[in-house]
This record gives sequence, C-alpha cells and structure tokens, in this order.
Amino acid sequence: MGRPVEEPPRRQAPDDDLAELRAWQRPLRAQFPIITAHPGLAYLDSAATSQKPQAVLDAMLSYLTTSNANAGRGTYPWANATTALVEAVRDRVKSFLHDPRPERSTVHFTSGTTEGLRTVARDWLATFLTDGDEIVVPFADHEANLAPWLEARDLLARRGIRVRVRALPCQEGSGDYDPAALAAQLTPRTRFVAVTHVHHVYGADMNVHRIREVAGPAVPICLDAAQSIGHLPVSTAELDVDFVVFSGHKALALPGTGVVWARGLRGPRFRPGGWQGTPNTAGIAGLAAALDWLDAAGTDRIERWTVALAARLTDGLGRLDAYEILGCRESLSAASRVQRRRSIVTFRHRGISSTDLGFILYSAGFMVRSDHHCQAGAQDGPQDGSVRVSLHVHNTPEEIDALVSTLTSLQ
Repeated sequence: MGRPVEEPPRRQAPDDDLAELRAWQRPLRAQFPIITAHPGLAYLDSAATSQKPQAVLDAMLSYLTTSNANAGRGTYPWANATTALVEAVRDRVKSFLHDPRPERSTVHFTSGTTEGLRTVARDWLATFLTDGDEIVVPFADHEANLAPWLEARDLLARRGIRVRVRALPCQEGSGDYDPAALAAQLTPRTRFVAVTHVHHVYGADMNVHRIREVAGPAVPICLDAAQSIGHLPVSTAELDVDFVVFSGHKALALPGTGVVWARGLRGPRFRPGGWQGTPNTAGIAGLAAALDWLDAAGTDRIERWTVALAARLTDGLGRLDAYEILGCRESLSAASRVQRRRSIVTFRHRGISSTDLGFILYSAGFMVRSDHHCQAGAQDGPQDGSVRVSLHVHNTPEEIDALVSTLTSLQ
C-alpha cells in the first residue's frame, strides 16, 4: 500500500472463526425467509441491498395493522403512538451508534445515504462556507459521497461564493486513503472533509481515525457509513466524526429509510431546511427492529463471520491466475496480519467481461453485482467493470467454496 501499516491485534485464523461461529450462524440464517425459500441460490449482493430477517417484516406488519398514522399531525392515540415511535427510534439510533452525548446530537430520517449526504451538503455545509474556503472530498469512492459536495460548490458559485474542492488523496491501486498526502494539501481555509468508512468496491476499512489525526480537532468530518452499519460495530464514541450517514436498506431494514446522525459539536447546528413532510413511518419501525436484531446477533460476530468468508474467497481467487482481485494486496490473504478487507471482494476475469461473468455466475446459482458499482469516475476510465461479491451473516462457507469451484472451471 506504499506506507507503513499499523500492527493490528493478532487475530484468530478465518477458518477457526468460521468453525467457532457456525452454531451461532445457523439459526440466524434460518431467520431470512427469502434465503430459506431459495436453497439453490446464493445471494452475494448485500452491499447493494441487504435481505430482511423475519423480525423486521413482523415489526412493519405489526405497525401497519395496529397503529399506522401520520407522525406529529394528530392527537388521537394512533397518531400519538406513531409520533412516539419516531422519537423513540431517534434515541435507538443514538444508542446503536454508542453516542457519547445523546443530549447534544440529532437524528434526521431521510430516504437513504444519498439523500442524507445531499441534506448535509445543501442544508448545513452550504450555509457557512465563505468565498475562498476549501473542502476535501473523496473522488474515488461511491458517487453518492462526491456528487452532493460538488452540487453544494455549484450552488454557492451561483451566489458568487467560490469554494475550492480538493480530492481526498488515496493510494494507487488499493483505494486506501493517504494521510501523508492529505496533510500536504490541508490549508487554513480547509473547512470540511468527507470520508467513507468501508469502501464499497475494495472492501477496506478506510482508517477514518487517521483522517481526524491529520485534519486536527476543529475540522468537521462527515462519514459515509453505508457499508459499515450492520456489518461491524460502529461507535461514535471512538470515531471522532461529526456526521454519520447510512441507509436502512443496507442494514437489514427496508428501502426508503436513511439516517443522518449529527454530533452538533463543530460548525453550526444541523437543521434540515424546508418543510419536513411525512416520514416513512413503516420504514422507521422496520429500522428499529433491524437495529434490535443486529444488536442481539452481535455486530462484532457478524464482522468476524463475514471477514472470514471474504478471506476464504480471496484465498481461493488468489490461486487462480485468470482473476485480478481489486484492492489492497496486503489485505487479501487469510494469514495476513493486516487483514482489513470486510465483507466485500471485487475481481475481474482476464478474458471474460464482468457483465458476461455475472450472467454465467447467475446461471450457476450465484447473485453478484457486475458493473462499475457506482464508483465515482469509474465509468470514464478505459477499464471494464468488475464483479463484486458482498456478504452478510446468512452466507455460508459452502456457498463460498461452490463459487470458487465455479470460478475455477472458468479458468
């Protein structure tokens, strides 16, 4: 990766993790109705959207059949219950994120990560930047963590306020952030930094704590946590960021519900602008159930399980010359001391296009993502897309072994 890597604590071998957690994982897999209903298919696209456990479906049905009403717009019992539900889920989000100052922070519900980041850009960032200010944002992560900041710049430009947008530097090939290069481009006019927690293509933990160390204590940081919430423990008590934005549908809840958690420490208070319409109350009820389910299952164990599966897949692919695995080479091996790849493994076949490979794999029973994965700038490059395998708690070692066997037959 081009720079020294911190020594992580010694980890148990991935196969040992899988053996130890097997009895824990089996009953959890059984709680996903769509998974158990299709035993001949392997769903390997959880980074695009997650499947839903029965508890989430039950919570939404219970809400819709017992107290469905609009929130904050009535005084009868169903409306009061819905209003109380929405407020309770705000508190539930704070506890799930281990918020150290819940009395100071705020939680705003949106339609998803994209709208959440756009809300931060439009209704918060654009309100306090002045002519000559600078912001640093990722140009090689998901398009949703780039476009809103450019939109805010253009909005301000139409008002005569010029804001410079700098690209958050990253390591060539690995996609990992480069803190040393970032330090060289920060100036006294740097007012904001946007980062990603887990890269949606490379599967790497992006070491956000290093960005804080370089940026210093005063610069607000916004965290795109779309690929980390629901996959690993996320603690705002440990991550010194000012915003955490994520989508419910990637965290076992349903589409149409997203979250902006705002710390309320640096910069002006976060207050979404405009008239706030009817929230997705059924989706919010499902989100609460999803967070409860994740806490009960243990996001630390979900992380261990999916990291072990990803290591099993990358080791299998590493033995096949026909494939190029994308991302940090030092994090691919199951035996690596710097294993930071999470639940995502992305690769290319050297002779088969990613689109064709996606069709071939589905014909063999594997549902994967095969395109550019909404990566900013990827569509403009000469490279073909790639195949992304993204895992969750319902996936099994047998599915990984079967996938490697199929990929081997395509050498």
